[in-house]
Amino acid sequence: MSSMKAWTKWQNWVAVAAGLYAALAPIWTPSDGKTTATLIVLGVLTVLAGLIDLAIPHLLSVEYAQGILGVLLFISPWVLAFTGLTGIALTAFVCGAVTIIATAWALPSVMKMHEGQHHRPAAA
Repeated sequence: MSSMKAWTKWQNWVAVAAGLYAALAPIWTPSDGKTTATLIVLGVLTVLAGLIDLAIPHLLSVEYAQGILGVLLFISPWVLAFTGLTGIALTAFVCGAVTIIATAWALPSVMKMHEGQHHRPAAA
């Protein structure tokens, strides 16, 4: 079984960058109160999930949470009806898609590691 070292999974660095961009985008992209709050909250949560994933790379639940946050970012322009604010909607789409893809790319290795930890024989 291969073990992942903390702070080395590039996919989580990509998700952290996407979350950071989403959280900061309202500074330079026209938005309203609802979209600003949505991108800041989902962006910060994505950054936190990515950092936890980087620090403790075998936590499958956090990997799933990161993916779910990506999905929420991606669908937020439709759910919260801000597709008319093209710049901020595009930011949500792209940051969400990047997070989803990065998480999907990392998931098989995390699942393999997770399975290996649960099927290890007991020490004698």
